[in-house]
Amino acid sequence: MLEERDLPLAAGYRRITTLRELAEHLLTDESVGQGLMAGTAGELELLASIASLALEQHGPVAGGEAEDGPRYPWQLRKPVPPVEPADRWVPERDVLSWFEPGEKRQRAEHVLARLRERALLLPAPKGRLALPPLLHVRAAGFDGYGRRADRLLTTAYNAPEVKRIAANLFGEGAARTRDQAQEMITTLLADPARVRALVSDAPVRALELLDHLVPGPPLLRTHGFVSRYGSQYAGPDAKYVFREGGSGDEGTDWLAGRGLLIPSGLDLVELPYEVARALRDEGATPSPRLEPEPITATAPLPSGWEGEGGTVAAAAAWRAELVLRALAAQPVAIRKAGGIAVRETRRLAKAAGADEADTRLWLDLAVNAGLAAPRDDEPPPTSRGRRNPKAPKPSAQLLPSDCYDAWAAAPPAGKLLPLLAAWAVVPAVLSHWPDPDETPVALISPQDEDAVTLRTGVLRALALLPDGHGLTANARGYTELLALAAWFQPALRAHLAADATGELTGLDGVLDRMAATLTEAALLGVVAHGALTPVGRALCHLLEAGAAHHYPAVPGADSDPSARGSEGLGEDLSLRPTLAKAVTTLREELYAALPEPSDTARFQSDLTATVTGAPAPALADLLTAAGDIESEGHAVVWRITATSIRRALDAGWSADELLDRLTAASERDTPLPQPLAYTIKDTARTHGQLTVVRSACCIRSDDTALIAEVAQARGLAKLRLRRIAPTVLISTAPPEETLSALRTAGYAPTQEAETGTTLLDRDPTDRAPNLLPALDQAHAAYGEPGRGAPASARLLAASLTAAG
Repeated sequence: MLEERDLPLAAGYRRITTLRELAEHLLTDESVGQGLMAGTAGELELLASIASLALEQHGPVAGGEAEDGPRYPWQLRKPVPPVEPADRWVPERDVLSWFEPGEKRQRAEHVLARLRERALLLPAPKGRLALPPLLHVRAAGFDGYGRRADRLLTTAYNAPEVKRIAANLFGEGAARTRDQAQEMITTLLADPARVRALVSDAPVRALELLDHLVPGPPLLRTHGFVSRYGSQYAGPDAKYVFREGGSGDEGTDWLAGRGLLIPSGLDLVELPYEVARALRDEGATPSPRLEPEPITATAPLPSGWEGEGGTVAAAAAWRAELVLRALAAQPVAIRKAGGIAVRETRRLAKAAGADEADTRLWLDLAVNAGLAAPRDDEPPPTSRGRRNPKAPKPSAQLLPSDCYDAWAAAPPAGKLLPLLAAWAVVPAVLSHWPDPDETPVALISPQDEDAVTLRTGVLRALALLPDGHGLTANARGYTELLALAAWFQPALRAHLAADATGELTGLDGVLDRMAATLTEAALLGVVAHGALTPVGRALCHLLEAGAAHHYPAVPGADSDPSARGSEGLGEDLSLRPTLAKAVTTLREELYAALPEPSDTARFQSDLTATVTGAPAPALADLLTAAGDIESEGHAVVWRITATSIRRALDAGWSADELLDRLTAASERDTPLPQPLAYTIKDTARTHGQLTVVRSACCIRSDDTALIAEVAQARGLAKLRLRRIAPTVLISTAPPEETLSALRTAGYAPTQEAETGTTLLDRDPTDRAPNLLPALDQAHAAYGEPGRGAPASARLLAASLTAAG
């Protein structure tokens, strides 16, 4: 519950030292809002119905008419006026009477018990229910209502539009001023009988739209309005005018012309609170829906689909390994503007044989998992005699972290675990690039506060699909999935609206982000054929266990990647058994889905080597040194050619060593095919006939005697001079150091162009420190504890004491 309420952040890092202070915090609107966001739409609907019952039995509370701020009550930041929940109890039997005896009533009792555990129902005498103050204050606007008509009219329109609506309702000339017109409109809408009479004459199309909007959400996508200040401007002070020619939909135009739909954004209108209130059936018994509507856009799964998910997961681990190997061989520079240059990403993609977009994803996941990290290069030395030299800022490079080597030696399941955990909690849809005019780059800064909410909702929704069925990848399937995701994650309701046909649609590009999320999930083996794999279900449990509360620390990612079961999870998870169990379950499902890596290969006469499944690291190193990857899938195929063998010989392998190592790796101890053995021997026979001498610089002189003298000078021994021609010496030291040594020895050399120099390769074991923090960090900024407590806080504190 403390993690759900986002402590200590939500308390402003204020020190909370007693249960009474904790109870006071749990009753604040900020804290209750955090708890509401963590519930399902069914739980919110039940709480809203209880709040409505309290409103009916005890009347409204002061401050409930406030309209400023976001339209959803759990997003509001205004202080809640003092409300004593103990004075507004509701009989529990009245709430349970809404549900039929049997399974439905048992389900309601279970939900009520869960709400008590999360302090969204407060301690109360037996048989009574008490709500936190926020729910009493916001009861009227809690259950899918829009804002009040007066607020919407003031925000959206100037005088001509308000007068136009008044003329449609009351006739031309009925109102002379804007204030008079607006008062007439709001008075009509505040009278439920007059609203129902008005709607009774509405065209059929308008009634169909109201059927969708009255239950909520109260938003509709339409092109019936344009901004007075420009068609693309929709800022907080935007005013709207009716589009000439209307929206193209008779029902929308009829409702908008009478003030029943009012613009609240670009191409977005809102149903006022008074209209929905008047059209809802007030005489009916509340019927909160505690179970979500099932998805109907499904298709039967093919046989063996779970095995396909395991194959994809193994391929993901292998592809990520190839990308990080390429990064280890040659780190990439980070642009001063942020991200990695496209040419560098393409180089890594080519080296790993991966798609460019997928390579960006692997790099972003590696950074968020702590397997790669940026590091600044050393700044240049300060010049002498200059007090304030304007040296350029050191450039940064991305290279593997000090966790990489242990990760690279782990089996595929251990490799994929930190990447999946990072993907689950990172606040970004990494593969989604909303601006088509901007080139996508890797190493982005995660800034999408809704990404984890969307990801969690999508996985929980997919977990509810019938056994043996997957989601159909079409518009209907996506809209149903989004609606179900919003049921599990009510914060997503702010991104939902209806279109002109009444069908649910998304705002703010949420459907595109959801499609990108599903694509990433399929690439990682979390989803296959539109259904959650066993690994996907385990990842869903990890999110339900609260893993996202610990971002950027990834639960279990800093443990030994070769560990099995619950081993090596570290002290960070010792006090969080639910989270530790979720990490363990995910690890076990990965080991069950991903086969053990193979340490043998099947060599064939066509000079190919085939490894079924994922290759062990040592075998992958050997075959990558001697060949090139030709294809991947259920098996990885390397092709061995004279060029690839020559590359291995250049790297220091000998022909005998290659033959011995390849023979030892042959499946069932089968001898190597003769064409392969002959190719290795023939390539080795011609290798090294032409030698390239590596040096840092050379010393040239037409005086052969002087060259001989310099070669024998004891003071120049550190240069390791070598005579390769009567007039040429080579040095292992760079030009500046060689010049300085010659001058110190009494010679007077001059420097020629640097055409003979060679760059030294970076040490391949160079690593950057892992920048991920521990799962928990100490918080030093605490304020003074609060004072005073209402009766409800004392009751809650007593309940917490009893629980302790």
